[in-house]
Amino acid sequence: MAREGYQDRLTELRGDVVTMASIVLDQYEAAVEVLDSGDPAEAQRVIGDDQVLNDWYLDIESDCVELIALQQPVATDLRFIASSFKIVTDLERVGDLATNLARYGRDAGAEPLSPVEVGPIATEAGAMVEDAMDAYATEDPDAAREVAARDDDLDDQCRAASEAVVRELLTTTDPGMGMDMDPGDVESTLAGVSHALLTIRDLERVGDHAVNICARTLYMVENDDALIY
Repeated sequence: MAREGYQDRLTELRGDVVTMASIVLDQYEAAVEVLDSGDPAEAQRVIGDDQVLNDWYLDIESDCVELIALQQPVATDLRFIASSFKIVTDLERVGDLATNLARYGRDAGAEPLSPVEVGPIATEAGAMVEDAMDAYATEDPDAAREVAARDDDLDDQCRAASEAVVRELLTTTDPGMGMDMDPGDVESTLAGVSHALLTIRDLERVGDHAVNICARTLYMVENDDALIY
């Protein structure tokens, strides 16, 4: 492959990663809306479209492997290709989490999914992924560090929300943890608590994947692996 063609392939790779991120974020935002609406049709669309993301992931993986095998890149180019491959892995997992969120919202239906407001957490987690991808696209290490630093606050929000869910359970059941309640009510209450805690956990994981994207960007730009874990 001529040098010009090789550089074009690298540019296309960056563009493909950014495009995949845009699709992932669209899916994520739709899933967050399902948490509020419980819309089964929209939930099914989000779940069904996960295959689109899987196809993007496999295509980009193939491109990365081919570039490494045929071009044997070194230094900056190798870090870019390896980081891009790792980033699409994180994006694919954010897509998986979006399908989880859509399922939780669908299963809850019109009932509130959580006694606490998870909307701000969902918004911040999605914004972290978007900002992390902006840092990757522009090769901005300072922006990557700024996004990664926001994860501590997101973790605190998730911890507080989980504790609030548990407190709500304890204050709405009797000392026997609902043993005097109708069995159907007990089952419904426990299912709601489970879905709420799983939702908060998955939102926290979205933030973790944003941090991973930042870590790969820092490695790509500055050969800094301090955030990689």
